[in-house]
Amino acid sequence: MNIPFLQKLTGPALHKVVGLGPAGAERAVAERVLHRVLAGLPELLAAAVVRIDTGQVLASYTTARELNPEKVAAFNAEVVKQQRQALAALRQSDEALEDILITLRTQLHLLRVLADGRHLLYVAADCRDTNLGMAREVLRTCEA
Repeated sequence: MNIPFLQKLTGPALHKVVGLGPAGAERAVAERVLHRVLAGLPELLAAAVVRIDTGQVLASYTTARELNPEKVAAFNAEVVKQQRQALAALRQSDEALEDILITLRTQLHLLRVLADGRHLLYVAADCRDTNLGMAREVLRTCEA
């Protein structure tokens, strides 16, 4: 049953990949990437594909209301931009940023720069449910 008032109370759809922004090839690719990540890591708390230059979310997924990837997307994009600037300041021109790990007491947050260099894959997982090595491998291969 579609009741707009209840949808406002419950927030975004959970357990479902949600495409955001205008429909098109870029959004379709973002949704495919998330579906591949979820196939490899079905226990994720949240995930999103984000444009690094604007912080705009193209597709997202969440199982926990307190983890809203749309809210943190721009901040995560800024982390990637700042790290790229730090690498440039270190004159590490032969290196390319692949991923950034943020470790919390109970969660892992991974920021993976996709192959095109313009998009970021953000993933949040519970430390008890996800092996870091496996998570990094799934993120690395999700674009193929």
